[in-house]
Amino acid sequence: MNSETESGTPFQDVYSAADLAGFDPERALGDPGEFPYTRGVYPSMYTSRPWTMRQYAGFGTATESNARYLELIKHGTTGLSVAFDLPTQMGYDSDAAVSAGEVGKVGVAIDSIDDMRTLFESIPLGDVSTSMTINAPASVLLLLYQLVAEEQGVDPTGLTGTIQNDVLKEYIARGTYIYPPQASLRLISDTFAYCREHLPRWNTISISGYHMAEAGATPAQEIAFTLANGIAYVEAAIAAGLDVDDIAPRLSFFFVSRTSLLEEVAKFRAARRIWAQLMRDSFGAKNPKSMMLRFHTQTAGVQLTAQQPEVNLVRVTIQALAAVLGGTQSLHTNSFDEALALPTPKSARLALRTQQVLAYETDLTKTVDPFAGSYVVESLTDDVEAAARELMDAVAERGGAVAAIEQGFQKSEIERTAYQVAQQIDSAERVVVGVNRFVMDTEDSYEPLRVDPAIEAAQSERLARLRAERDSAAVDRALQRVRHAAAGTDNVLVPLKEALALRATVGEVCDALREVWGVYQPTERF
Repeated sequence: MNSETESGTPFQDVYSAADLAGFDPERALGDPGEFPYTRGVYPSMYTSRPWTMRQYAGFGTATESNARYLELIKHGTTGLSVAFDLPTQMGYDSDAAVSAGEVGKVGVAIDSIDDMRTLFESIPLGDVSTSMTINAPASVLLLLYQLVAEEQGVDPTGLTGTIQNDVLKEYIARGTYIYPPQASLRLISDTFAYCREHLPRWNTISISGYHMAEAGATPAQEIAFTLANGIAYVEAAIAAGLDVDDIAPRLSFFFVSRTSLLEEVAKFRAARRIWAQLMRDSFGAKNPKSMMLRFHTQTAGVQLTAQQPEVNLVRVTIQALAAVLGGTQSLHTNSFDEALALPTPKSARLALRTQQVLAYETDLTKTVDPFAGSYVVESLTDDVEAAARELMDAVAERGGAVAAIEQGFQKSEIERTAYQVAQQIDSAERVVVGVNRFVMDTEDSYEPLRVDPAIEAAQSERLARLRAERDSAAVDRALQRVRHAAAGTDNVLVPLKEALALRATVGEVCDALREVWGVYQPTERF
């Protein structure tokens, strides 16, 4: 167990220059900001300014979440990251029968432009960068954000931020999909085209390995399956008539950072190198920005424990350190109490302070790529890259990411490794402090943050009021235009925006697309 990396390659006691013998010049280190970007995508990295410090937040109503955002901004957050509740993630309104018991629980409930307006009240959207963790209905939430920004007088061409918009990983590891894969790719391609014209500075997709890692993927599996999904998105966009150099510069990625610090640093370096070579050699990209793998990182929620939760402060610090040493562009640090409940304001502030200590009290920002040339890190980078490429070849042999998803390949590979880890923890072969070693007989009491169940009724009342006040005939006509575009080849985001501006709800516009495209029904084939 201790002699292997998380990806299953041998760990040596001592590394030397001999371990790097036969190093391919195409994979040579070079300088930061130069192909193949192993050492970072920008020449100066953090020596000119620190990474963007995002804190993932959202719960209950838009009013409550807005208060949390204003608090985080006051304490130094430089980028917002919105968590949506499960009904919103699935494209349902809060008053839908399927939403019962889930409204506002794991994120904020957003049903209409009214909620989005409240969510960002007193926050100048032209001055902040906002990340929205939303996938199947990502285009809908982005359009609501654009509408609110326009109400504030902000030119959409200046808006900056990211929508996750990565549906393929939902079929693999998370499950908040709506439409079948091909329809989802159509919607994503339409979003690429729409943003190229209307929101040119917006990152149109954050291709995510994080949730695969949370489901049990190794570092090699995480980047292999994430980059394979990236290939599928680029191919879909090109098939829709877009040029690789039009879309690739606006792609971003989202990875986890675990406590296995050395391998995590190597993972980030390997991912940049693989992507740069893919974009140049497989897709013929000419723009250097097309070859730069830019990514957001979140510390590993799956490694946090309910037992002795204060120990999570140490875990999160190590994970954040790995992300920074690996060259992340932005970072979210989990709160120590997230294994118990939604984070309290105090624990969320402490998570932000963790980043600020790393940025301003250490010497991490004094030099670019501190681990460059380390025998162990360079060797591990080669190992992770080789393992990831082998898995990517296996995906390609099955017909690409979508076909492999339909065959259950990625899901079964991740479940296999997750089971192995669970066995190792159960047998104490893998030590988890406070869980299978260094256990306490009694735990300190802790009062978690709880979401008021009355929120569900309040959201239903807001929806009833909205439907009574709006022009229902105009909404119906707009929804029909959405259906017509979905059935044809017109960009669906144009009629979607019109419908949302008329106060159509998230559930209503998603239902209009469901009527045309259907709903994905997974088939177990492994």
